[in-house]
Amino acid sequence: MLDIRFIRENPEVVRKDLQKRNDKEKLAWLDDILKSDINYRKLLQENQSLRQRRNEITEEINVLRKQGKDFKEKVQEAKELPEKVKQSDEQLEKLKAKVDYYMMRLPNILHDSVPTGKDSEDNKVVKTHGEKPKFDFELKSHGELLQELGLANFEKAAEISGHGFYYLMGDIARLELALTNFAIDLLSEKDYVMIQPPLMMRRKPYEGVTDLKDFETMMYKIEGEDLMLIATSEHPIAAMLMNETLDGEKLPLKFAGCSPCFRKELGSHSIDTKGIFRVHHFNKIEQFIFCKPEDSWKFHEELLANAEEIFQKLEIPYRVVNVCTGDIGIVAAKKYDIEAWFPRENLYREVVSCSNCTAYQATRLNVKYRKDNEKEYLHTLNSTAIATSRALRAIIENHQQKDGTIKVPKVLQKYLGKKVIGKKEK
Repeated sequence: MLDIRFIRENPEVVRKDLQKRNDKEKLAWLDDILKSDINYRKLLQENQSLRQRRNEITEEINVLRKQGKDFKEKVQEAKELPEKVKQSDEQLEKLKAKVDYYMMRLPNILHDSVPTGKDSEDNKVVKTHGEKPKFDFELKSHGELLQELGLANFEKAAEISGHGFYYLMGDIARLELALTNFAIDLLSEKDYVMIQPPLMMRRKPYEGVTDLKDFETMMYKIEGEDLMLIATSEHPIAAMLMNETLDGEKLPLKFAGCSPCFRKELGSHSIDTKGIFRVHHFNKIEQFIFCKPEDSWKFHEELLANAEEIFQKLEIPYRVVNVCTGDIGIVAAKKYDIEAWFPRENLYREVVSCSNCTAYQATRLNVKYRKDNEKEYLHTLNSTAIATSRALRAIIENHQQKDGTIKVPKVLQKYLGKKVIGKKEK
């Protein structure tokens, strides 16, 4: 969330940003937030004075008693103070809850380069890379091809677990593992520390990393427990330093999160509804950086370059888009998406999301660093390195051969020990 001090000192910056987002609801909140904050601080001072008075009056009564003077009025005041403190506490709690409600829902301040738009159709293409493959045969859907090759079973997965799940077998399962090892090796060479985070989180830290109002609809909750399955390793990695203050000399911290991800999200946004693109469970390697504020825009470009390098080495055509105001959500100050080319649909689809969240998550999580004699909120950044199920589909479609086999990208051949999947090599 935004620091309340920033809003007090820069209300017009916040107002201008909400206007850029065309967020009329939150624009209407702004004046109420400022007014409620003034009232809260005034009431807090009064509350502190009451508490201080409660301590002082006991000493005053003792002095008057020793002096043999009348102290009945002081005793009466002392009797009334606890109720006044209680009422003040209740008013403070209500005001704080009101301000907190607003603060947790106000979006981050956007970078000037974020384009204005209503939805993903208004995202701006930054660059394209790679030649789209040409085929002299009709492409099979990735799900159909995997089943024909005996490499996946969607019907049995639906019977056992429901739609949106899958069994991967044989070489395609090995290829999925190869993608994971490839991404981890690439990031390790760039000094990213591999981390396997907890796969469940409590509600409080989860509220520190994302807007649960929007995200909760696609999250799995553990019945009877204050736990939710993670939607991405970004979330537990960000929460890992909750309520900590770091030595600024130790920044940046760079991580490569390796985990399964669990999401309820499932939709028929494709000509191929059976498959592994939009599913309830998938594996992902996530890049995450904690850094000083002055370095975050440099690292945003680094994260994007890392993800691009992965898809370049996988020989997948792609484009990079600058995500517009209507598609960016409330956490990121700027977000790039990498969209891979999917020839079956003849369109680009998102495979990587790369965000600079500036101090937004750190403020919610209370993660700071020491700068001289002061403490400041650091910046957090995240980016997909590779979501293996989507990358697998991109490989299957872009590297599908006329004889029904799948060519293995050169960079993965050393992990798999094969050049093609689907038939025995001579």
